[in-house]
Amino acid sequence: MAERRAQRLRRSAVEHHAAAAVAARWWVLAALAVLTALAIQFLPGLTVVGGSLAGLLGGTSEAVTAQVRAAERFGLPLLSPTAVVQRDPEGLDPYLVADTVLAAVEVAQGSAGEDLLLAYPVINTRLLFPGAAEEGTTIVSYLFLDPTVGIAEQGAITRAYAAGLETPEGGLVGSTGTFLAQAAQNEIIAESLPLVELATLAAIAFIVGLNFGSVLAPVVTLATAGVAYLLTDRLIGLFGELTDLAVPNQLQPLVVALLLGITTDYTIFLLSGVATEYEKGRRGRGAVRAGMTLYLPIVAVAGVTVAAGVSALLVAESPLFRAFGPGLAITVLVGLAVSVTMVPALLSILGPAAFWPSRPGSGATARRTRGARSLPVVPGRYLRLVGRRRNAALVTGGLVALLVAATLPLSDLRAGVAPIAALPGENPVRVATEAAREGFSPGILGPTQIILTGPGITGEPAALADLSDAVARQPGVSSVLGPGDLPLEGEQGVFLSPDGGAARLLVVLDSDPLGAVAINRLAELRDRMPALLEAVGLGGTEVGYAGDTAVGLPLVEAAADDLGRVAVAVLLVDLLLLVVFLRALVAPLYLLATSVLAVGAALGLTTWMFQGPLGTDGLIFYVPFAAAVLLISLGSDYNIFSVGYVWEEARRRPLREALAVAVPRSTRAINAAGVTLAVSFGLIALIPVVTFHQMAFALALGVLIDVFVVRSLLVPALISLFGRSSGWPGRRLAAPGAGDAGSGIGVATSPAPSPAPAPGTSSVPGTSSVPGTAHRSRTGAAAQRPAPARPQAVPAWAVLAVLAVLGAGAFLGARAHRRRRAGSARPRVSGQARRRSRRRPRPARALPARAGAGRGSPVGRRGPVR
Repeated sequence: MAERRAQRLRRSAVEHHAAAAVAARWWVLAALAVLTALAIQFLPGLTVVGGSLAGLLGGTSEAVTAQVRAAERFGLPLLSPTAVVQRDPEGLDPYLVADTVLAAVEVAQGSAGEDLLLAYPVINTRLLFPGAAEEGTTIVSYLFLDPTVGIAEQGAITRAYAAGLETPEGGLVGSTGTFLAQAAQNEIIAESLPLVELATLAAIAFIVGLNFGSVLAPVVTLATAGVAYLLTDRLIGLFGELTDLAVPNQLQPLVVALLLGITTDYTIFLLSGVATEYEKGRRGRGAVRAGMTLYLPIVAVAGVTVAAGVSALLVAESPLFRAFGPGLAITVLVGLAVSVTMVPALLSILGPAAFWPSRPGSGATARRTRGARSLPVVPGRYLRLVGRRRNAALVTGGLVALLVAATLPLSDLRAGVAPIAALPGENPVRVATEAAREGFSPGILGPTQIILTGPGITGEPAALADLSDAVARQPGVSSVLGPGDLPLEGEQGVFLSPDGGAARLLVVLDSDPLGAVAINRLAELRDRMPALLEAVGLGGTEVGYAGDTAVGLPLVEAAADDLGRVAVAVLLVDLLLLVVFLRALVAPLYLLATSVLAVGAALGLTTWMFQGPLGTDGLIFYVPFAAAVLLISLGSDYNIFSVGYVWEEARRRPLREALAVAVPRSTRAINAAGVTLAVSFGLIALIPVVTFHQMAFALALGVLIDVFVVRSLLVPALISLFGRSSGWPGRRLAAPGAGDAGSGIGVATSPAPSPAPAPGTSSVPGTSSVPGTAHRSRTGAAAQRPAPARPQAVPAWAVLAVLAVLGAGAFLGARAHRRRRAGSARPRVSGQARRRSRRRPRPARALPARAGAGRGSPVGRRGPVR
């Protein structure tokens, strides 16, 4: 009784919403127009409030803090994010070298303005850089600017300085650096985004028009998407202005693609519902109300599921991912709200003309309409194949094996940052970077600074020299500069601090400083550093790292840690919503498992493609993360669309007939929506930045795998394999009928004959296309047949208890993981501090005999735990 009462309440709410949207259709459109105009007039846009990706990536990292403290302690900065490159492959003219040095002297004398503090030119000589690829061909002038200067101003200052230098004959002068690369990406995105938007809208119009055989249906879809885009842009801007969670401008194309794609998805489902009612013979606004009543609950639950899934990014520790989650959630919710209000209003005004030139429900024209909507559906032959559990098990095993095999390359994933390598090859920043790498080594523009702190360390020149040689012999290191390497009378302020308590080394790596290889090399060097210090007699020295690679390393590590935390949150949220929607636990579990398999296959194939045939250094670190969260959430979205139809039909008929009726009908709409969403994501690749190429490939491939492999093939096989157990512990699935004898859930082989449709009507598209299954019209004998008694659903307290146990387990697991991380990330204590601590009296404490025996135990490495 409670379930029936809840169903009546939900249906009543849906019917009231549909009736209100139809009755107040002109007021709905007027209200949306006024809201959109007010938002454009008074609210800031995403481009105005959007945060900087550079600020979110490393603004508060330990590497940046170490670099600032080193500059204060040594009195001279050693690293710069911007540089000017002069190169002549035939060798630099001595007069040009002298002119470059004089330009640096003028900067030191203050003639270049207040923002440019220092220029430090370096030439590729064997004396300074023994590992340089060439000699005497390249000068890199590092520019040190006021830290308060913005990225755009830094680019202008750097280009102005480069314009004042002499250009080598037959060579080049160019400016480069991490900040300039970010500015270049911003310019490329701003130039390419209109093309992406226009191409996406054209693709949406084509797909929707082809699916419905209509000219006006694309107009309804594009109008809805346009209003949703304008409102989303302003609401995300308002949210960023009110909070610190502003979506970076560099990720705006992904927001646009998600909004246009998901709004089109929801519009396609609502249009399909109304077209179905027209084909059943309904006329006028009653068809719109009936279509909305049937499809609106599924669309609403699907939208809330996606929004809740992407909102789980808030549990991440990385500022980038925390800023990204709310923006995506706002995108989905605004697209959902506009779709469920604007689409019924437009359809009630246009009536059947919305599907012109097709006319659903008009006999021959209806057949042409169904022919136009000829996107692939699951054939009845396949449904008969998986109708027996033995075949369903074989099909499930084969499909799962294929998806697992596609996931295997993910084990070789290399993650990096690489803003310069992501630029097009002809970009001036990329050209200048390649010139510097050819003259020196790939890591010359972003060397790593190793800061050694300890009392009297500057008085250990031999040990520092031995450490420099030991670091130079490590894999991935091209050259090392340190005390004794510069031809200067005094080294105070360069590699030795004036107070005698700190020294530093400058390490040039042999790969892109922000690439995956360099980040992995620095992680290995960091792990070996304690042993290297002990070997040269500097044990207990505190070590800090600064530079581009040192900034990128914690980003990659934090993304890996966040991925597990966010994945658990997303899966729990999606599981909760699926359990509530389906009133079951078994089906949500295997449906989520299929989504995870689809995500793994998409990321595995993306890893293989870009690290294999395309030969990139690795994937941008946030691409797998964002793609995984979006694909899992969108997979739950399609789960609700596909299985929701089966559950709805199973209320009126045995499960095997529900499967035969619902799967073809749902897959047609899901395939159209999936193709639209995949195209929306795929067109992001029009932006000539490698980051968007990787994101577009992963998302488009993931959506296609989910739609055409998982939802169309694997999910029907799983439903057939589990049978009525899919609804456990609930009992909403219909009891088996007389034709359900035998194993599996097959297509009925001897259905009862159905009456002929009334004149001017036709059957629901897809139901009669399954061989061996006849559509039962609501006006026929099937409708007069007494409905089977529905057993009560599982009590709400049981569902909540199961979810509480799952949530408690996830919470305790995350808490234990955080404690382990906190224990392994304890700050290192210098040798002198450790000796002082031993002098303090402290009570003796007995330890278990095996406390120091474990390989990972702190006892034996650093003494007893205090």
